[in-house]
Amino acid sequence: MTYLESLFSLEGKKAVVTGAARGNGKAIAAALLGAGAEVVLVDILGRELERTTRFFRAEGLRAVMYRCDVGDRTQVQELVEFLRRGPGRVDVLVNNAGVTFSHPLFDYPDEFWERTYAVNLRAPFELSREIGKLMKRNRSGVIINITSLNAELAFPDNPAYVSFKGALRQLSKSLALDLGRYGIRVNSVGPGYFRTHMTRKSWGDPSLNRTIREKTALRRWGRPEDLAGITILLASDASSYITGQDIYVDGGWLAKGL
Repeated sequence: MTYLESLFSLEGKKAVVTGAARGNGKAIAAALLGAGAEVVLVDILGRELERTTRFFRAEGLRAVMYRCDVGDRTQVQELVEFLRRGPGRVDVLVNNAGVTFSHPLFDYPDEFWERTYAVNLRAPFELSREIGKLMKRNRSGVIINITSLNAELAFPDNPAYVSFKGALRQLSKSLALDLGRYGIRVNSVGPGYFRTHMTRKSWGDPSLNRTIREKTALRRWGRPEDLAGITILLASDASSYITGQDIYVDGGWLAKGL
């Protein structure tokens, strides 16, 4: 193995990815697996999780499935216990699972707010706190929180998503500070508009599709595989002095003026 290969290698590492059954989470898991890690794929979508896990295993990759609703505190604790008993260590945690519920502000349902909080913010906090304890034992580890373009910019009729993605961005900085003394690095990655199940409505609307495309400097939507490079960079020794940072994979949306 050359120096460059070893710099980006995740051989022998144990990783956990939430929301890994499809879309961005599946692509993130694929990147980690391809770099040599063993990955626990976590998702609430049982059938899709099974299909994704079988696909990776058929490719000779070390994928383990674990069905879990990360919005349920009991199930999160059971996941943590599974990781303690199974791999016994976690080198990389990717908090990717997320939900979004669009609705006009004045009668925005409380249950939408609470569910978004539970999945998009509380779960990353609880998993980072508990898995951080495993990482502390080895004086090393990486946590990657998947935020959003909406951690910086508002979009209409979804106060919960915008609020908790912004909060997750700040949580990442807090974790980076508190865990840094143990050699644990924490960064956030904010995708722009990616073609996934979550954005299928916007993708399918010709006018919205064009508007979103034209908002970017690259004049295209993101693809889940566009997250592969940044995932491997942040998870590997190639970024050994990078922590507390927010990196946006948005096709140049935030940079674009006129």
